[in-house]
Amino acid sequence: MNSTQLFEEVVDPYKVVFFDAFGVLKNYKGLMPGVEKTFEYLEQRQKEFFIVTNDASRSPAQLAEKYHQMGLSAITEDRIISSGMLAREYLDLKVNEGIVAFLGTADSAHYIERPGLITLPVSEVNDDNISEVSALVFLDDEGFDWSGDLNKTVNLLRKRTIPTIVANTDDAYPMNASEVCIAVGSLATMIETIVGKEFIRFGKPDSQMFMFAYELVRERTGVNKKDIVMVGDTLHTDILGGNKFGLDTILVLSGNTLSTEAETRISSTGIIPTYICSSAVIQQ
Repeated sequence: MNSTQLFEEVVDPYKVVFFDAFGVLKNYKGLMPGVEKTFEYLEQRQKEFFIVTNDASRSPAQLAEKYHQMGLSAITEDRIISSGMLAREYLDLKVNEGIVAFLGTADSAHYIERPGLITLPVSEVNDDNISEVSALVFLDDEGFDWSGDLNKTVNLLRKRTIPTIVANTDDAYPMNASEVCIAVGSLATMIETIVGKEFIRFGKPDSQMFMFAYELVRERTGVNKKDIVMVGDTLHTDILGGNKFGLDTILVLSGNTLSTEAETRISSTGIIPTYICSSAVIQQ
């Protein structure tokens, strides 16, 4: 395996840094120890930074507030680019009326609320309103009854030919140091197989997620792809997606990819990061 380098050494040539969130900036315990120094370092050197995340559980404002509560004030609402934003854009363009049913929390429904549409939890879909359902969105793995509402989702999609959007493509996320939880992406894949229909997916590693982030950042900063580096802890989402879009990538060994298994995973997948760092924490 390529030897690890200090984060500050590899990030210096870039004008913009895209960060994944979980496993890079935070984990199940809270913020990565010392990560505040990273943002102080970037601000001192006038580098732009954005959080590019598959987390559609809360609005960007709510996600930013969580960072503030943990003591990281540098991350503001306008610096968070979530896959949920693509779900909203799709609905703006493709779904003009009716009910948008969703699986997720009330907070996650922020991404699909817009004039002209009624947002409704899957649990509230019934025989009286099912004919009005014009789209279904998978937002989060919490906020609904896994047995009853997943079964209802299957039967809704068997009865209605409607666009089905997966706003978070993650299959799992760490619950603690040794265990993971099933994420909404896995639930969507299971139901997709059962109903035999293809869903619309937004989020890393899909290039559309990176194009969306790139266009937002380019409007603000005027940078090119060569000026941006993607920092992530997962080969199949952060690194693969960044590579496919033409960005340089930094794999950090503080989350899903551990130092003891990084070489094997890189070799077996063929997903090769530009750099490898132990973490995204500045060591100076």
